[in-house]
Amino acid sequence: MGAGDASALNFAWQILNIVNTESKSSVIVPGEASTSCWSCGTMRAKHFCSACGKVQPAVPVDYFTFFGFPRKLELDTAALEKEFYALSRHLHPDVFAQSDEQERAWSLEQSSMLNDAYRTLKDPIKRTEYLLRLEGVELGEQSKRATEKARASGEVKKQVVPTDLLEEVFELNMHLEELRMQKKAGEDDPALLEEIGKAKLSLEEKYDALFNELKQEWKKWDAAVDAGTEETRKQILARILDVLNRRNYIRNLVRDVNEAME
Repeated sequence: MGAGDASALNFAWQILNIVNTESKSSVIVPGEASTSCWSCGTMRAKHFCSACGKVQPAVPVDYFTFFGFPRKLELDTAALEKEFYALSRHLHPDVFAQSDEQERAWSLEQSSMLNDAYRTLKDPIKRTEYLLRLEGVELGEQSKRATEKARASGEVKKQVVPTDLLEEVFELNMHLEELRMQKKAGEDDPALLEEIGKAKLSLEEKYDALFNELKQEWKKWDAAVDAGTEETRKQILARILDVLNRRNYIRNLVRDVNEAME
């Protein structure tokens, strides 16, 4: 590992130490707030009563807990989908269309959280980013959310170039600027386009390689959930954060290349 890579990891490590402990302590496991159904008094299920079928008041839980999964990243998506459709049949607002206003409101709230949780957990990158936020970590300026926010506001987004890409990005930016100037002048340079195309292909290969690197960190995280120390988990999260930021930077760079070549 080079000095630049070590600096990136150290920076990620510092971010990890700024953990929002209040957000963690506010999480409630379904069933803790009320152990019996509000309607029939039977011991309640997580989201609806297994005896009378009545929807239950929503409690503030994270998306993993909502589905009854541990906070692991190699999630069984088939089990997730099965649970999603099973819960949908019980929680959908149409089921409670003839119920009173309070039940309809609870159904809408539960169904909304069900959909949000499913959309987040079924996508491996969204799932990873969500876990980081649960652990008190926010992605840096390269995240998709930061990119969209900057575009909407017109602000200049901070670009932190990964150290292993400095030379490649510098050369690519020069080529892109030259391409933009040629377009304005109505000129065409096939050789330049070929060079930019090769650079784009190289970036896409790095992007794919980083996803494979990320999957290895998922395995380490899941093992650490079962048997690791807090220190070990922090180190893994720091590496995950570093990989995601590098991957997001490359994604944004490829987007810029595509726009320049249009």
